Amino acid sequence: MDNGDIESGAEDEFPQQGRRKYRPVVAHDRAVLEMSSMDPGSSSSSSSLPRRDVPLRNIKVGQQANEGPDAKEEGSSPRHADVNGSQKESKLELFGFDSLVNILGLKSMTGEQIPAPSSPRDGEDVSITLGHRKTSDLKLGTMMGVFVPCLQNILGIIYYIRFSWIVGMGGIAESMLLVFFCGLCTFLTAISLSAIATNGAMKGGGPYYLIGRALGPEVGVSIGLCFFLGNAVAGSLYVLGAVETFLKALPAAGIFRETITKVNGTAVAQPIESPSSHDLQIYGIVVTVVLCFIVFGGVKMINRVAPAFLIPVLLSIFCIFVGIFLARKDDPAEGITGLSLSTFRDNWGPEYQKTNNAGIPDPEGKVEWSFNALVGLFFPAVTGIMAGSNRSASLKDTQRSIPIGTLAATLTTTALYLISVLFFGALATREKLLTDRLLTATIAWPLPAIVYIGIILSTLGAALQSLTGAPRLLAAIANDAILLPPGSSRCTQLASTVEVSPLEPLFAWSITLHCLIYYYVSIKGKAGDWGDGFKSAYFQLALRSLRSLGASQVHPKNWYPIPLIFCRPWGKLPENVPCHPKLADFANCMKKKGRGMSIFVSILDGDYHECAEDAKAACKQLDTYIDYKNCEGVAEIVVAPSMSEGFRGIVQTMGLGNLKPNIVVMRYPEIWRRENLTEIPATFVGIINDCIVANKAVVIVKGLDEWPNEYQRQYGTIDLYWIVKDGGLMLLLSQLLLTKESFESCKIQVFCIAEEDSDAEGLKADVKKFLYDLRMQAEVIVVSMKSWDLKVEGGSQNDDSLEAFTQAQGRITDYLNEMKEAAQRDGTSLMADGKPVVVNEQQVEKFLYTTLKLNSTILRYSRMAAVVLVSLPPPPLNHPAYFYMEYMDLLVENVPRLLMVRGYRRDVVTLFT
Repeated sequence: MDNGDIESGAEDEFPQQGRRKYRPVVAHDRAVLEMSSMDPGSSSSSSSLPRRDVPLRNIKVGQQANEGPDAKEEGSSPRHADVNGSQKESKLELFGFDSLVNILGLKSMTGEQIPAPSSPRDGEDVSITLGHRKTSDLKLGTMMGVFVPCLQNILGIIYYIRFSWIVGMGGIAESMLLVFFCGLCTFLTAISLSAIATNGAMKGGGPYYLIGRALGPEVGVSIGLCFFLGNAVAGSLYVLGAVETFLKALPAAGIFRETITKVNGTAVAQPIESPSSHDLQIYGIVVTVVLCFIVFGGVKMINRVAPAFLIPVLLSIFCIFVGIFLARKDDPAEGITGLSLSTFRDNWGPEYQKTNNAGIPDPEGKVEWSFNALVGLFFPAVTGIMAGSNRSASLKDTQRSIPIGTLAATLTTTALYLISVLFFGALATREKLLTDRLLTATIAWPLPAIVYIGIILSTLGAALQSLTGAPRLLAAIANDAILLPPGSSRCTQLASTVEVSPLEPLFAWSITLHCLIYYYVSIKGKAGDWGDGFKSAYFQLALRSLRSLGASQVHPKNWYPIPLIFCRPWGKLPENVPCHPKLADFANCMKKKGRGMSIFVSILDGDYHECAEDAKAACKQLDTYIDYKNCEGVAEIVVAPSMSEGFRGIVQTMGLGNLKPNIVVMRYPEIWRRENLTEIPATFVGIINDCIVANKAVVIVKGLDEWPNEYQRQYGTIDLYWIVKDGGLMLLLSQLLLTKESFESCKIQVFCIAEEDSDAEGLKADVKKFLYDLRMQAEVIVVSMKSWDLKVEGGSQNDDSLEAFTQAQGRITDYLNEMKEAAQRDGTSLMADGKPVVVNEQQVEKFLYTTLKLNSTILRYSRMAAVVLVSLPPPPLNHPAYFYMEYMDLLVENVPRLLMVRGYRRDVVTLFT
């Protein structure tokens, strides 16, 4: 990880004040013109600005606290008073008034900045080639930019050759229901499209831009690519429809022999002629090439050609309606009744029947029709409403043109279809409707050729719109650089017209392709922060969930560890590493399957106004490092005059409601004596006291350098020295460790310390029962205090601890003598860490003895353990912080890997489901 890379972004974004003076900038300023044409993500932008090095501050050890730990737990009383007020000696006095793990205690636990858009080309015409940014001179209005393209795409071949057949099969009533249902679907879609289009400025890319900016890049790219493929395939289908109509109108133009489908079992017995598939392919390719040349001509060429395609279509529809009103019985063909009320009644209801592949009724046919089948057949006749939004980059006013033009085209075509249902149903017999595939041409006035021309031009117009919109859409995706490389727009304008798959398998493959593209973009794609709707929904859901959680205590069944990882090291870290590498590994061990939130915090010494930029750079570096370590969490950097003041602010304010961190995790300062860092004891004790006052659990890791990563498998045991009641936190942590691959081969041992007057066997039985109810498999070992006073055979296991005990005694005596000399010299009471203290030498000796015996017990039973967890004693009141560090050093002496755990005033595990 390069520190310079992280720093450069912060430097350019937050230039240091006072370094240089700036003159006023005007619109024609050369710098403004140059910067406006720059890619926000390009390196030239950063190189043009004056660079200054902003190294991350070396995290210095905080100053000595001005105030000593005077925190006192809630409900505490004089240290040696029991509930009856009597004085009682205890060899575990070091743990203060924490409830010891005993039979009564176990029973009580059984109760209940917004970055720049990733696309630098938003707003340019996506049909232009790569190079300098250009703006299209031609801007279209509502009529030619949206209404006409949508009308061309919606009015197609289905109206001419299939609509009268649909009326004959479904009847007037169900046909009107069909048109209303399909029209309603597209109308609601058009309303949604209009809502998004009017929500802000819209750039090039049409539906991809709308969907991508509203629902995110994953949905936008997946739907956009499928929409592109749909447009390309639709272009081929339109071309096929035009070519087939042409060959039917002019059979002599066919190169190969035609296919004839004979009619069986119908009143009107006439052959149905179909062009050869080879003719369709040859003519289709020729027409597609011609349309592509028109598309290559750009927006101006398309707008010149579009009226030539649309006006004959509208004229043909006008001729059809004129022919309907002029028709009489058996005129112009047999089966035509003219507008007749009796015919209207006869055709009111549906008459679904089997047909052959050509749609001709046949009792032995293999195609059976129903209302659902008619929906699938007719629905493409109402699609095409995206044709206007595909031209969004060429519109004068997208927020006005897209809604008006799209909704007008939708309502116009739906009204046309509804009127046509009524007229076709009253015009001809059902047999005529089902057998005459070109009834519209039969009744057209004055010549059927007008309808043939309308069919050909309508399909060619729709194909032109498809071939116009598809490459623009793909170019917009490419320009966003999320999935495709820039410049991959021109190669996709040709659509295949040779093969057309069946509709149902094609639909399944579109759905499958959409899911695959969505998954690929979500995993591999470039993130585009466009303020999409999903993120807004997630934010609202998070707020609603946070409010539903409230501020009351969470039930133990719903309790999750939210660790506050204190990254501030006791000493120096390697360069460009903002956090101890193993601290992130340990944070993952505290979460089940790595899930959950961690908060990584660090403190910079100094004044906030002077160090704000350094803090932002450090936060970005820490956040990058968290992602590199695959740890789910957030990074926070706090600037404070000292470490103690900074942490006190963090522990009070970090988090919201029940999402506040509940466990503080930090490294044990093993180096403080070796490097003579005399200010560490006061800071360390102050942090623990702050956690106690803020009701936060504490986990202190000793031997962090030796903590295993996910690939280092551990064997042996996880030993818990469960001395005081911690709400089950120590038990929970041991279970979380077992879920990690590095510790899954270990077994748990629970050690309990029995006081001299307690029932050791009863305590062991109760702990076993308690662990059984928790469904926790562990071996229970009770260590009696009487065994502490007995000399272990050989004495080898106590030699190391005894030597450390003797050295600690000497250092405490020397420190106490220095305090007394200073007090006599200054004529004051004993002072330590800037505050008066009271030293009971007998109590100090007792605390040292307790830690000695506890350390000896750990070395005796757990020298080969994979990890040891022990209850963390609170700092004694009115004790010098130096003394507490001596106790802790003696406790962890010669234990390679140790977790000191202190719970808080609530349970985190429960026996009940």
